[in-house]
Amino acid sequence: MPWTPFDPTRAPSLATVRERPDPPETPPTRDLADPPPGFSDLRAVLPHAHFAIAYATDVNFVGSLLPGYGAPGAWLRTPAAEALVRASRAAARHGLQLVIYDAYRPVRATEAMWSWAGQTGHRWLFDDGWVVRRSRHNTGIAVDLTLADPSGTRLDMGGRFDAFVDRSWTARATGVAAAHRARLRELLTAEGFRPLEQEWWHFEWPLAEAARCDVPYGTTEPPGAAEVP
Repeated sequence: MPWTPFDPTRAPSLATVRERPDPPETPPTRDLADPPPGFSDLRAVLPHAHFAIAYATDVNFVGSLLPGYGAPGAWLRTPAAEALVRASRAAARHGLQLVIYDAYRPVRATEAMWSWAGQTGHRWLFDDGWVVRRSRHNTGIAVDLTLADPSGTRLDMGGRFDAFVDRSWTARATGVAAAHRARLRELLTAEGFRPLEQEWWHFEWPLAEAARCDVPYGTTEPPGAAEVP
């Protein structure tokens, strides 16, 4: 499916920037590059997971496909990927599957977010801490995800992925949504991931020394640097 190319001056409405539907499933393509050394391809190690790579579509807060996401890939540093495999196996014992929204993020994508925010009046995303310019995603140790039932239907989490609203804080859910958030958190923290309280979907692997990278997912994009200071 063709997606809207990145335009740093184009902005959806404020309501759409704050919250939009969850991204669709993104099947693999032949244009997906190989991960850099020290990284693992989550599609290879998580064959039963679902992938809805938001920034490889235009269903995200900038409203377009971001640089670096020319193919809908998902990579993590290998120790983090191995821990995610263990979490996936634990989820399967509860009849659940992982749905990956984002993992490693090329530096060029984060810089595109910064440029877009500055040119469209949405720098508040950075000022309020929803997006950061030196993201742990850039180092390959952060993952954004949710859970699905055996049919692939995503569980009710009481709010959507990448929604920049109060109810995205992990503790700000009730009833079944709170239970689902707790289950996701339990599965990930049991394997060593650390949650981000402001975003129920975001978890980080505790690797202190990890360089930022700018290797794109698509084979047709300029290669960029493997590591960025």
